[in-house]
Amino acid sequence: MSYVINNGPRPVAPATRERVLAAIKDLGYRPDRVAQAMASRRTDLIGMIVPDARQPFFAEMAHAVEQAAAERGKMVLVGNSDYRDEREVHYLRAFLGMRVSGLILVSQGMSERAASEIEAWDARIVLLHERPEAIDDVAVVTDDIGGAQLATRHLLEHGHEYVACIGGIENTPSVGDPVADHVEGWRRAMLEAGRSVEGRVIEAPYNRYDAYRVALEVLTRPDRPTAIFCATDDQAIGVLRAARELRIDVPGELAVAGFDDVKEAALTDPPLTTVSSDRPAMARAAVDLVLDDALRVAGSRRERLKQFPSALVIRRSCGCR
Repeated sequence: MSYVINNGPRPVAPATRERVLAAIKDLGYRPDRVAQAMASRRTDLIGMIVPDARQPFFAEMAHAVEQAAAERGKMVLVGNSDYRDEREVHYLRAFLGMRVSGLILVSQGMSERAASEIEAWDARIVLLHERPEAIDDVAVVTDDIGGAQLATRHLLEHGHEYVACIGGIENTPSVGDPVADHVEGWRRAMLEAGRSVEGRVIEAPYNRYDAYRVALEVLTRPDRPTAIFCATDDQAIGVLRAARELRIDVPGELAVAGFDDVKEAALTDPPLTTVSSDRPAMARAAVDLVLDDALRVAGSRRERLKQFPSALVIRRSCGCR
């Protein structure tokens, strides 16, 4: 029976397989997953750690991973790090201690403690959305720099003197950090156009509520910008809310673009111009990689980094009709 249920390790004749499956159905047999996990030292679970599943981008990414995992007969456990190192380490230990089949990690700046925890376990780890410098493991990412360049160039093409950038709360360059790469893409597009970037990066948390408060202050300045590129859609939604409250017309007086193309971006007023990535394809790639035995074979850095292209999604917030 075990050879039929587990599809091996030895082949079973078709006629025998049919009889066993019929007996399983008649008896209402259900495999003991706990016993199977103890025997194989692996479960049918994939652990996934995200910074904050309340944010639309991470919620949509987790949902895409869950769907991709279901196609492979796996279930997903999700933990929120809340952007805190100790929470990330907590879930790393918890999931790896549960003998998950693999771990998909969306980390906003890998800590040394987390990196040490990963190195201490013989585990399959795939980094999704970000590739922290602290560890050199398989990663699935989008072209963050290129996508930000597309959005910034598009705003400049509307004739704005310059484009301000709302980045993260710390805008120091960090290799592999998506928000830092969005700021870098904005910077490159501005310099290519011969525009100064000095003093034009605005720090704001990634969520819409804090970005809204920052935007209220920025948009009441005498020298307020006429165009803003936001490192995340959630920040851009906060900017749109602030502009509406201040009765600043978007896009007539202020053009706005974001990054991520969350579903809500199409429903804002006006609809948000943004940068999209193929999240379903990225999720499938991450799940396939985390379940692939080839991960145990060291490869070159290029082979261990799977990058998907970004695309500009033009809506009305930039000034296009």
